Amino acid sequence: MIDLYTWTTPNGRKVSILLEELAVPYTVHTIDIGKDEQFAPEFLKISPNNKIPAIVDHDTGLSLMESGAIMVYLAEKYGRFLPNEAGPRAQVIEWLMWQMGGFGPMLGQAHHFLQFKPGTSDYAEARYGGEAERLYGVLDRQLAGRDFVAGDYSIADMAIWPWASRYEWQRIDLSAFPNVRAWYQRLLNREAVQRGYQVPKDMGAIPAG
Repeated sequence: MIDLYTWTTPNGRKVSILLEELAVPYTVHTIDIGKDEQFAPEFLKISPNNKIPAIVDHDTGLSLMESGAIMVYLAEKYGRFLPNEAGPRAQVIEWLMWQMGGFGPMLGQAHHFLQFKPGTSDYAEARYGGEAERLYGVLDRQLAGRDFVAGDYSIADMAIWPWASRYEWQRIDLSAFPNVRAWYQRLLNREAVQRGYQVPKDMGAIPAG
């Protein structure tokens, strides 16, 4: 049994979508970051960096923080969504790291300055808005002629998609990135993605792209 500690953020949704795709039992523990619940001492024992998501695997007694590490661990444990062959596996890891190192952090900054603090800094809005556009362009080129980011449907797709689902916060028009838009809607039609998006609570309609 897996305990998932999470909130309604793209990083949290990455792991809940994977758990839904794996169809394994898990228990959700809500960590409301708006109420600073991530700083509770009992949560810090599981996630020393006081960030969601985190898991505890009661089969092994292992606790893990950092969404990318959690996704690799779960994919390896259950033998799905991460290839065994060296080349295809490296490509999935490559795009997972692209999300972890660029697409997530840069879009997170875009959320801060474009969605929550508009007018605070023209420089920051231009910088992070421009970087969001550039990263969507990278993703659009990668998806040309492909249904998924790296070979078959994988943890790379599941990691990237929740960040793309907040395209409105980033002032991104998905019609300007037709390959991303088709991929986004392809994943949106998956029932596991729809269920995972609404963990730990129903947030209403998912942006349609």
